[in-house]
Amino acid sequence: MPQRIDQLQSDASADLSAVATPEQLEAFRIKYLGTKGALKSLMSLLKEVPKDQKREFGQRANALRQQMQESFEQKKQSLGGDAKPQAASKPLLDVTEPGAPPKLGRQHIITQTVDELIEVFGRMGFDAVTGPEVEDEHHNFVALNIPQQHPARDPLDNFYLTDPDGDNPLLMRSQTSTVQIRVMENTKPPIRIVSTGRVYRPDEHDATHYSMFHQIEGLYVDRKVSMTDLKTTLMQFAHAYWGKDADVKLVPSYFPFTEPSAELYVKMDLGKGVDWMEVGGCGMVDPAVFEAVGYDPEEWTGFAFGLGIERLAMRKYDIRDIRWLFENDVRFLRQF
Repeated sequence: MPQRIDQLQSDASADLSAVATPEQLEAFRIKYLGTKGALKSLMSLLKEVPKDQKREFGQRANALRQQMQESFEQKKQSLGGDAKPQAASKPLLDVTEPGAPPKLGRQHIITQTVDELIEVFGRMGFDAVTGPEVEDEHHNFVALNIPQQHPARDPLDNFYLTDPDGDNPLLMRSQTSTVQIRVMENTKPPIRIVSTGRVYRPDEHDATHYSMFHQIEGLYVDRKVSMTDLKTTLMQFAHAYWGKDADVKLVPSYFPFTEPSAELYVKMDLGKGVDWMEVGGCGMVDPAVFEAVGYDPEEWTGFAFGLGIERLAMRKYDIRDIRWLFENDVRFLRQF
């Protein structure tokens, strides 16, 4: 065994002395210092060394390894500090070449739309508020005058988080109308607010429906508020947001929490020709809703509206499929 160490030391010294190029130095490293090199093979012989000679053999082998490593590093420095050969065809860096412009991020089109809507309604005197996405049944249904047997409360049409037959179960809110209830519970009238946020309904995905979307909810409570005030507000909004040429209309409808009720429609081309698209519901706040939050319906009146933010953006930016807004395709998103 000692003779093997001496022979390896002699061979390595001779081979290292003959190294004159980075390529040769890399070949030396692989032969002697690599994971399958001669030094690794020598250390593997330790198990064959007699027990009384293991200590001496290990010390000499470690000393040889350290010596070979130091000699290798010295040779590498003398050859320019790199043991690996440089590719002859590697292109040089042209520091005078103009740099590639950075790809800057931007706000998502939904975020841009939310900011635009808050700004438009802010000019009308509406304050922006927010509310929780996880709601209880009281705020999502009961306080909004939606009776127990109403189809909107069906477990198949909501994302319940707790047992829907339990006491005031939790669910992902299906509308931002929950925020107006929370505001009225803690604020004396008059009130003029808008709230924005995500809502959740297990709708089948198509060009105009998605299971998670955004709404902007408006609420105005004061004395002698009328349907005329509601129509004027929505028409002013439509022309401020979409332009003077926006073709919009109110169509009579029904909602448990407003009476009378209507839906706001706007003309839009969805790829099958220009047609009317419903963008939200509205109406005069039902007296039962005022009673649920402690307002006197004989003294106060008000209107509320809830608009789908995705549909508002689709009309403004000529987006023909709501699903594009959630696919995160940068080719689509960088247009806005």
